Amino acid sequence: MKVIQKNAIWISGICGIALLGALILSFYDLAGYLAVAGMICFAVGLRGITSMKSYQYTAWIITAIVCGMIYPEAFLKVGDFDLRNKWLILIVVQLVMFGMGTQMSLKDFAGIKSMGKGVTVGLLSQFTIMPLLGFGLTKLFNFPPEIAAGVILIGSCSSGLASNVMVYIAGANLTLSVTLTAVATLLAPLMTPLLMQLLAGTYIEIKFLDMCMQIIKIVIVPIGAAMIYDGMKTLGTAFRSKAYVIGGIMLIVLLVIFLVDFPDSKSMSMFFEMTGFVAGAIIFGIIFYHLTLLIQQLPRWMPLFSMFGIVYFTLVTTAASQQNILHIGLWLILTAIIHNSLGYLLGYNFSRLLGMDKNSARTIALEVGLQNGGMASGLAGVMGKLATLGLASAVFSPWMNISGSVLANYWKRRK
Repeated sequence: MKVIQKNAIWISGICGIALLGALILSFYDLAGYLAVAGMICFAVGLRGITSMKSYQYTAWIITAIVCGMIYPEAFLKVGDFDLRNKWLILIVVQLVMFGMGTQMSLKDFAGIKSMGKGVTVGLLSQFTIMPLLGFGLTKLFNFPPEIAAGVILIGSCSSGLASNVMVYIAGANLTLSVTLTAVATLLAPLMTPLLMQLLAGTYIEIKFLDMCMQIIKIVIVPIGAAMIYDGMKTLGTAFRSKAYVIGGIMLIVLLVIFLVDFPDSKSMSMFFEMTGFVAGAIIFGIIFYHLTLLIQQLPRWMPLFSMFGIVYFTLVTTAASQQNILHIGLWLILTAIIHNSLGYLLGYNFSRLLGMDKNSARTIALEVGLQNGGMASGLAGVMGKLATLGLASAVFSPWMNISGSVLANYWKRRK
């Protein structure tokens, strides 16, 4: 495998040189093929370089952007099937969040009692600094309404598991980081719609309750399924016995929902839809536990599935937004850099101002600066606005991974 990775790096270098030649000679069709081939080889080969393999995920996201920009039509449909289909996006984002959830544990919530101040400061920073920065930057750069709303959306999302990885690399307070991510994720169905209504309501119509339900479906339900799996794995026979009973009841509930013709009303439809998702999550968590007994490597593969899902969102969003990116891409990249950098700076200094130690302040800075791009993309997708509302998350995500890795490694050397 290492030989393949090493050769892939060499091939990417050759493709890069050939690309320059093709551009100089105006062979633009050839240049497109070389750019895509070079980026794929670079992303594959990066894992073979020990000091750089943590950037492989970012390299795949950049590869997706390159593919989507050069060949947009190839990544919007497969035959007659639209890759932006809402149900496909919902399933993929749920798998992404479930994959992330399998890296969490019920124990992650135990730190709330012992770290009350750190959690409070972190949450206050998370849900004030980034949304307000996003709102201010949309006013500064005067983006089109739906793209501006996308900037505010990614600022209003909770932190993702990438922040936990960066805190681990930095040698900061990992327990606080994991607890903050867990609690912020639980608060997202309330805080994200509220912030969007307050800050983005003049850009697009925000249906508060609908957005709450969407976030519960794409974030809380799959992570809840992952917590069921964790309980089955770690809490012993007593928990498993209770889970089987509840799972059986949920299976009956699902059958009733599908087979019984209930009165048709919006509130009843929403109730039964959410009940169905919750029941499905419990059943899926139990099934996944038994799958891991048969396929012991499955939990290790789940983060890869999550990475694939986010690359898919980036690819489809870029392809659908190609014209928007050509018009405002550079300004959006600049916005991402400012938004992310100020998030680190203000998150750190605000924490220090409120009396947090340096290690905890570094943790909160990374939690604030690194938002859940997968959640933002998924939410934009299920709302049918992937090309506009989801554009910011497609641009912000690669930069956040690069900057987070650089900052984490810098702090690792300055403990």
